[in-house]
Amino acid sequence: MKTISRMFIVIIVAALLLMYLAARLNVSQGYSGSNTLTIYNWGDYIDPDLLEQFQKETGITVIYQTFDSNEAMLTKIEQGGTTFDVAIPSDYAISKMREENLLLPLDHSKLPNLKNIDPSFLNLSFDPNNKYSAPYFWGTVGIVYNPKLTHLKFHSWDDLWDPSLRNNVLLTDGAREVIGMSLNSLHYSLNDTKEAHLQEALAKLKLLTPNVKAIVGDEIKLLLANNEAAAGLVFSGDASEIMGENEDLDFVVPEEGTNLWFDNMVIPKTAANIDGAHKFINFMMNPEVAAQNAEYVGYSTPNDAALKLLPEDISGDERFYPPADLTRRLEVYDNLGKKMLVHYNELFLQFKMNK
Repeated sequence: MKTISRMFIVIIVAALLLMYLAARLNVSQGYSGSNTLTIYNWGDYIDPDLLEQFQKETGITVIYQTFDSNEAMLTKIEQGGTTFDVAIPSDYAISKMREENLLLPLDHSKLPNLKNIDPSFLNLSFDPNNKYSAPYFWGTVGIVYNPKLTHLKFHSWDDLWDPSLRNNVLLTDGAREVIGMSLNSLHYSLNDTKEAHLQEALAKLKLLTPNVKAIVGDEIKLLLANNEAAAGLVFSGDASEIMGENEDLDFVVPEEGTNLWFDNMVIPKTAANIDGAHKFINFMMNPEVAAQNAEYVGYSTPNDAALKLLPEDISGDERFYPPADLTRRLEVYDNLGKKMLVHYNELFLQFKMNK
């Protein structure tokens, strides 16, 4: 019995020692809640130098993870297997996260740089009074085209259906973007849920099939920059990056209207470093930081103080900072609910299978 007792004590001591060493290792690697910040963001959506700057200024170690869709981000946070301190979802996803109680309210007293945000980007429908989110970037969805590969002067979504573009159009792989494009081309809302209108949009998309070369993800940027297609449906920030690689390309926001989207910073409910999360959110709203980030990423900044620091060729470019008469025709994606989102995805899949 004494031998068994000794063995039991040795096992307990060894287990406690392993737990202690694991805890010390986590601290040394920056995995404790107080000195580590886990950020969940879109790919290539921040200047890496700013992460280093934040770490130097605060002493907080940043763990940076990426997602490629709002749906993937939502699933990961809903599962709760990984602790994220800051995430950067889009407008309709923020609305959904609010409904599902996945977010912590922001302490505005810890966010003095919120005063730098243009008031027109605050208190929007997906987050009244910015209780849960702070603006990061905004933009539109439109058409990138190469005047050397097509005679068309793009101004309408319908231009993508022109017969001269046979096998010469690339589409971003997103149900809301593609279905929304077709709805807008029919002068319907991109948040339309009427079945007759959705079926009409699907039928029109099927007529686009001969022109569609491919439906792709991030590789759309490289393909368009390399003149692999004459036109493409893209996000405005991607358009800016593509045009930086190929000066022949141009970008247009179609006259019928399109999506006006917002990506905001939030603190998921399972965050371990709430104070550090506020420090990071406030840091990203610093005018110099926001301006540097906007130049690197290419998307439009909602930070009015940062906008004044950007070169005129960026801040004055109406393709990415459109005038008020156009923005009035743009729409934010509504949270259509799980059932309708599934239906949108089913319609999109029908279109892709038709391809």
